Amino acid sequence: MFDFSKKKQPEFGIVAVNGERDIEVRQLRRESGRGLWSESVKLARDIIFVLSVFILLGVFVAQPVVVEGTSMLSEIHDGERLIVNKLVYYKFQNYSWGHLERGDIVVFWFPNDPQKSYVKRVIGLPGETVEMRGGVVYIDGEEMHEDYLDSEHNQRRENFSPHKVEPHYFFVLGDNRDNSSDSRIWGLVPEKYIYGKVFFRYWSPSHAGFLPKGKYELNEAKIKDTDEQADEDNASDR
Repeated sequence: MFDFSKKKQPEFGIVAVNGERDIEVRQLRRESGRGLWSESVKLARDIIFVLSVFILLGVFVAQPVVVEGTSMLSEIHDGERLIVNKLVYYKFQNYSWGHLERGDIVVFWFPNDPQKSYVKRVIGLPGETVEMRGGVVYIDGEEMHEDYLDSEHNQRRENFSPHKVEPHYFFVLGDNRDNSSDSRIWGLVPEKYIYGKVFFRYWSPSHAGFLPKGKYELNEAKIKDTDEQADEDNASDR
C-alpha cells in the first residue's frame, strides 16, 4: 500500500529534463545579458538627464566666467573665477536677483565687439544723468560715496561732463578707474548685451565667497523724481 522506496528527486535549482541539463546554464547567461543591458540603458538615461540639467542651468540660470585684466581691482583680480546669475536677463522685477540695480557687478558683451565680454559695475541707470567732478561720480547732481574703491587705483581726479543714460542702456565703470576701459570711453551698454550679474567667486580659495553689490548714500527718491520730471520735459518738448 505504501511505497517506502526512495524516489529519485530532482536536484535543487535544476529542472529535471533528461539529457538537457545545460539548458538552465544557457538561460542564466541570457538573463545575465538582459540584466546588464537593462542597467546600461538606465545608466545612460541618468547620465543624459544630469547633462541636460547642467546644460539648462548653464544656458538659463548660471554660468562660470574667468576674469582677464585688472579693471575691477581691488574687488576682483586677474585670473579669478566667478559665477554669474543669468536670470537678470529675463527681468524678474519683483526680486533683487532678477533685475539690474546700481552697484551690481555685471558681465556683458562689449558693444564695439560682441565677441568679447567685459566685467564692470553698474553706476548709472536708464533715465539718469551721470557726471564726474574731480574723480567723484554724481547721479542727477547727487554725490555717490563709493566705499569699495581703493585710493591706490583711483589717483586720477578726472572730470566727465554730464551724460544722459538712454532708456534700456546702462552706464558702467570699472573699480580701477585709473586703468579701466568703460562707459567714459566707449559709451553706454545696451541692456540686451548684459547677460549676467556676478554673485559668487569660487577661485581663488582665499577670496572665495559671495560678492555683495555696492551700497550708496543716495537719495534714490529724489533721483527718481528728477528723472520723471526730465521725461515729462522731454515729452512736452516734442
